Amino acid sequence: MTIYPAIDIKGGRCVRLTQGRADQETVYAEAPAAVAAQFKAAGSEWVHVIDLDGAFAGEPRNLAAVQAIVGIGLKVQLGGGLRTRESVERALGMGVCRVVIGTRAAESEEFVAGLVREFGERIAVGIDAKAGRVAVKGWVDTTGASAVALAQRMDALGVRTLIHTDISTDGMLTGPNFGAQEAMLAAVSCRVIASGGVGRREDVAGLLETKKRRPNLDGVIIGKAIYEGRVELADLIRLAV
Repeated sequence: MTIYPAIDIKGGRCVRLTQGRADQETVYAEAPAAVAAQFKAAGSEWVHVIDLDGAFAGEPRNLAAVQAIVGIGLKVQLGGGLRTRESVERALGMGVCRVVIGTRAAESEEFVAGLVREFGERIAVGIDAKAGRVAVKGWVDTTGASAVALAQRMDALGVRTLIHTDISTDGMLTGPNFGAQEAMLAAVSCRVIASGGVGRREDVAGLLETKKRRPNLDGVIIGKAIYEGRVELADLIRLAV
């Protein structure tokens, strides 16, 4: 199982938001690339990067910071504001390994299908769920659409990686929503990356137990727990091997 340490960028800085709320911001570092270098030193191969300004604005706003992270030598999984073909091509062209489509995936299956046809496994879809319903536009809007139903449609289109974030647990450090993650894993055949709630080593151990039942659990995204010193990234990477 892959551990994906997270870097959220807002105003060029490394921050974390609680439950995606812009008014609940904590700044952890001025230089996101320096944080990425620490992740690499701890043994990480991947880093999950979100352009928060892009997510709210609808177009990438922190590509210079992303480029600096790419230069560290980690595999970058990037989301936030990637709502046009041009923005996807630009991100992939600058060395991002995998882009995450969120809002546009909820709006247009045709858009996702076209990207999958051309870029294959480099396209992931982020499904952010609040009480089982899809949230979009930086989690500002909640739709009436079922997160599981959207996941099944994306799976049918050939999307090979889904990122399932449970908004209620995100940044809370209270543990993942294991039930919601298990339901998502059971509903699709593609890989699923779990996100939201990890606050201690035992949470990752619990997801490893889930993976025994649901082998399509690809990994887990961890942010605040690392920054707050609740877990040690190098230890989690060893645990998840």
